[in-house]
Amino acid sequence: MKYEKSVGAVVFKGNKCLLLKYGMGHWGLVKGNVEKGESKEETIMRELYEETCMKDAEIIEGFNEAIDYYYTFKGERIHKFVDYLLIKSNEKKIKLSYEHDDYKWLSFDEAIEQVDFKNVKKVLKKAHQFIS
Repeated sequence: MKYEKSVGAVVFKGNKCLLLKYGMGHWGLVKGNVEKGESKEETIMRELYEETCMKDAEIIEGFNEAIDYYYTFKGERIHKFVDYLLIKSNEKKIKLSYEHDDYKWLSFDEAIEQVDFKNVKKVLKKAHQFIS
């Protein structure tokens, strides 16, 4: 079985957090695969810029929520591990990459309702508790 390691982030500004609409139709968080030699922090800052063009952002220390799940790609079963960090941004307007169709800044409660996957809902709840 193939394994993948990714880093994601709950990106927030004030009492709003950022959700991205993926091409397959689901709403989620900024996330991407770790490239060789990258730290988690380097990965998520690169992914944040690639997916949103955000530069004015900082990682909030002390939050790291790990999840894992399985998915199938081109007939191959993949076990994916994701570490979610917390990022504070001062930018509200973003420019999406080709990977995403839309974005929303929502309250944490609205975001928890909007995301499609239970494990992402849990990450959002924990992030909200952490910053409250």
